[in-house]
Amino acid sequence: MENKTSTLRLIYPQWQGGIVAHWMPDLAPDDSSRGYYLGAQLLNFLAPVGDQHTEEVPVSLDINDRETENGISSYRVILKQTQAALKIVEKNNPDRIVTLGGDCAVSVVPFSYLAAKYADDIAIIWIDAHPDVTLPYDDYKGYHAMALTACLGMGDENILNALPGKVDASKALIVGLRSWDEGMQERQNKLGIKGLSPSDVAENSTLIMDWLKDRNVSKVVIHFDMDVLDPAEIIAAVGTDPNGMRIDEVVRVINDIASEYDVVGLTIAEPMPRVAIKIKNMLNRLPLLS
Repeated sequence: MENKTSTLRLIYPQWQGGIVAHWMPDLAPDDSSRGYYLGAQLLNFLAPVGDQHTEEVPVSLDINDRETENGISSYRVILKQTQAALKIVEKNNPDRIVTLGGDCAVSVVPFSYLAAKYADDIAIIWIDAHPDVTLPYDDYKGYHAMALTACLGMGDENILNALPGKVDASKALIVGLRSWDEGMQERQNKLGIKGLSPSDVAENSTLIMDWLKDRNVSKVVIHFDMDVLDPAEIIAAVGTDPNGMRIDEVVRVINDIASEYDVVGLTIAEPMPRVAIKIKNMLNRLPLLS
C-alpha cells in the first residue's frame, strides 16, 4: 500500500547506545565502539535513493564521553542526540520515516513521532535476535537494549518526557527472537509481548499477518536489527548467534507486511562493518592518502 506522501530519510549514526567492544576482540576497542557510526554511513551509501528528503542527526565521536548516569551509558550524549533527532523530525513533519542507523535506539525518536501522528492506528514489528526490553535499573547499561521499552513509554524519565508518543505493548511483536536471558524472558512475558523465532517465520509470514489482523491497525513501523540475520549466511552485526533468519526471509516478511499495511516507518539498525573498519585502518597507514 503506497501513497504519494512525504518520506524522511534519517541518517542516525548513533553508536553510544551499545557497549560492544568486548564482543569483537579482532578490532581495537575505539573502532568497534564507534563501528555503528561507519555502519550508518555505509547503509546510506548502499541504499537506493528514492523520492526522499535526507537529514543526518549530528552525533558526537568523542570516545571519552561515555559516563553512566541514570542507569544508561553515555546518558547525556544520548539525551542530547535524542533531542536533536526529534527537532529534525518535527521540523520536517514527514508522513513516513526510513531510518539508517546506528544502534537499535535510533528507532525510538521516529517510532514515537509516528505513534503520536497516527495514535492508536499503528503497530510495531521488531525484527531482532534480542527483545530490547531492558530498563535503566537492569545490569546492562547499553541504551540500545532499552529501545523497544522506550518505544512503549518505559525507561528514563527525561528521555520519555522528550518523546511525543508511545505504542501500547499489546501492539508490539518481536520477530526472529533467539537470544535473551531469563530476566528478559520474564519481562517480555509480563509485558505481554509476543515473540516469534526464526523457525516460526522461515516458510511464510502467516503468524505475523494473523497477529497484525488481530491488532486492528492500518499502519506499521518495522525495526530491522541486522543481528537477526543468520551468521552462516552473513555476519553484518555484532551478534553472531546461530540459526538466525536468512536475508530472503527478512525481505519477504517486510514486503508481505507492506503488501497489506501502510509501512510508515522502517529502521535498519546495528550494522557493524568489521571488514570496512579494517580497510579504513589500513588506508590510514599508507602514504599520500592524508
